[in-house]
Amino acid sequence: RGRGSCASIKGMKPPLTTRARKLVYELLELMPSPYQRASLKAMLTLFLSAQGLALPEHAGYKSPSALSRFLNLYHWPTTGVILILRREVLKILLERRKVGRRPILRAIVDLTSLQKSGQFKGLRGLVRVLNKKHGLQLVVLYLELDGWRVPWAFRVWRGKSSASSGALALKLLRTLPKTLTARYRVMVLADSAFCGVEFLKGVRELGHHAVVGVRRDRRLRDGRRLDQAGSRGERAFLKGSEVPVYVASYWLKRDGKRERRFVLSTKALSQGHIVRWGKRRWCIEGFFKTAKGRFSLDRFGQGTRLGVYRYLLLSLIAYLLAHWGHLSQGREGLPRWGVAARTILEEVLPRTVIEGLLMEIEERGALLRSYGIDVRVNGCKI
Repeated sequence: RGRGSCASIKGMKPPLTTRARKLVYELLELMPSPYQRASLKAMLTLFLSAQGLALPEHAGYKSPSALSRFLNLYHWPTTGVILILRREVLKILLERRKVGRRPILRAIVDLTSLQKSGQFKGLRGLVRVLNKKHGLQLVVLYLELDGWRVPWAFRVWRGKSSASSGALALKLLRTLPKTLTARYRVMVLADSAFCGVEFLKGVRELGHHAVVGVRRDRRLRDGRRLDQAGSRGERAFLKGSEVPVYVASYWLKRDGKRERRFVLSTKALSQGHIVRWGKRRWCIEGFFKTAKGRFSLDRFGQGTRLGVYRYLLLSLIAYLLAHWGHLSQGREGLPRWGVAARTILEEVLPRTVIEGLLMEIEERGALLRSYGIDVRVNGCKI
């Protein structure tokens, strides 16, 4: 009986909060000095406050200059952080594999603007104007599986004379490890910015299928417009392509008006299936809104490419940890990001939370005493 109990405990999967704590400890171990470990803790605490104000000057117990040097100057293994993060994410995704037919992993690609004003001389070639938005233009690969959501990778679009957003998206899709694509069928979802012939061809060469939005006036091989070819899953050939696609349409209500949208699939599906897959792309828009509003994705102020890259990486790590915090609570419906982030922060960095609380009590001591409240804190060792 005893051996059986030990075996069952050994075979149990650790809770997400435990995994989050292990991940953060591994990241801290990568830091080459105690000062940089303290800086990493301070930055993660800023991001996991989930207030959208994760700037070095908002850290109450670490100087802004120290955090700026941590992001822009100090030598710590950024690539090592990415490898540890992906290893843990991959482990979780593979554990979700069910017996039977290979389930579908949704790989959503999209482009978002991190708007900025000013020159940013150290970021020449990166800050561009797209759709009248000046800033950093990110192409992001976002994975979704049974409610598990992972920002996997990103690339910066460098302008019209560089690689297109579709080419960058293909590079991101190639970063998916074979152990993952062998376990799951990958369905790539994207909007009309990624409906180019080369992108669709590249997705098929990778062994995946794609469902992407498309403009209604897109030309077909026979010269007709897309909206003249039918919209109930009919087969069509885009101009310049020998591979068939299947077209569907749906009505979208915007600003009180109904607007007809078209979607195409590289796989033969019914109209209803194509439309349902096309609408699932919208979950990445919710991710962008949360990552910017809660986890400060667009709040970077660093003047070097390395500093910006590290800032964006830490922001995405904080989002992922908070998502694990939401899943660990077992709640249905939309995440309460503030509560989820706080749950993870108190689990992975409890001493940092306590130090911040004690510092706030000390700073507000005069106010407390003015109301007849005297707070005394005594530490004890057990």
